[in-house]
Amino acid sequence: MNRVKISSHSPVQKLGHSQLSSSPKFKLAAVSSQSSEAQSMESSPLIPGLPDDVAISCLLRLPVRSLPNCSSVCRQWRQLLGSRERFFTQRKLRGLSSSWLFVLAFDRCAGKVQWRVLDLSLLSWHTIPAMPHSDRLSPHGLRCLVLPDGALLACGGAVAGTDRSLDMVLRFDLQKDRWTSMNRLLTSRRFFAAGLIGGAVYAAGGSVADLAELDSAEFLDLCGGEWRPMPSMLSNLVAYDSAVLDEKLMVTEGWTWPFVFSPRGLSYDPKAESWSQLPTGLREGWTGPSVVLGGHLFVICEHENLRMKVYDKESDDWEAVAGSPVPRKISKPFSVGGENHRICVVGRDLHTAIGEVKRSDRELLPERKKASFSVRWLVHDAPQSLRGSTPSTALLLHG
Repeated sequence: MNRVKISSHSPVQKLGHSQLSSSPKFKLAAVSSQSSEAQSMESSPLIPGLPDDVAISCLLRLPVRSLPNCSSVCRQWRQLLGSRERFFTQRKLRGLSSSWLFVLAFDRCAGKVQWRVLDLSLLSWHTIPAMPHSDRLSPHGLRCLVLPDGALLACGGAVAGTDRSLDMVLRFDLQKDRWTSMNRLLTSRRFFAAGLIGGAVYAAGGSVADLAELDSAEFLDLCGGEWRPMPSMLSNLVAYDSAVLDEKLMVTEGWTWPFVFSPRGLSYDPKAESWSQLPTGLREGWTGPSVVLGGHLFVICEHENLRMKVYDKESDDWEAVAGSPVPRKISKPFSVGGENHRICVVGRDLHTAIGEVKRSDRELLPERKKASFSVRWLVHDAPQSLRGSTPSTALLLHG
């Protein structure tokens, strides 16, 4: 095995160094009896014909799934691409950022849950390290959200094939590409309401063993890292869906067959530290998975041909979003995620519809009494390797 030493011809530049613009070379030379081979390796560019700083920018834009193959091209590429942690760290140092759709999916062939990630810029799928105990984790009941620093938080859930609820709390750091355990929930729970408000994560309701419903609630102070109790809900409630709107945690139990009784719904105001009933129109019109875009609550209707609608707070009513329903390629079960003006709907086999939501203010349409929204869909077909996967959670992260 050849030893490696640092060449003394010029100082070594670290990746992300402020002087990268001067097109430095990687100065790693193998100790060999053939000095010409070492000199050739020293002077070889990362990509022939390109300055190394430009080459690095190109390599840092590669699809994540291609990193193992690309890192075997040469020693210099392996230094940059051989570690996902190093790859994402260098992207961050260079100000590069992409949108990633994280989907928690159950793989019927493998019989376990797995996080799949869609690069929304390159439309390329890859995986991340498995969550601890994912081989015995149920795909349903877990609650996930994005933290202010861009990390993914997963908490609660259930053991597959049992009625046992979990109190686990896990954090995935995109830059470090690994999971870490955090302080556990005060109460084991699944199918509960969860949301991020200010610098705290809130968890309320849900169920425990024997499907007993909970009215307890708690919050995690992200600065202190400890879970603390908070006022109990007005009634025991298992959450079908929840959302944060106007700095309040909204939760609905959803409609159930035969649709005779109006679903219950509650709202928690952290400032007042109190619970209240959801407005009637909001409760009765909340008929599918939701996402908040630009301060507005949107829903993909499960019982209305997967049409999209938006809640109007002034009238306590729902307005249909102009445009076609979610494309037929997307079939149930499906999950919804999004932010800003983009919504993503992931269906069976992980086929994904990406919708661009536009708003026409009343100033532009003076004949209308309220804002109008429209959506335009683009469908991304998942590769054959993802067939048999069903989604349970979808979130957007950046990095």
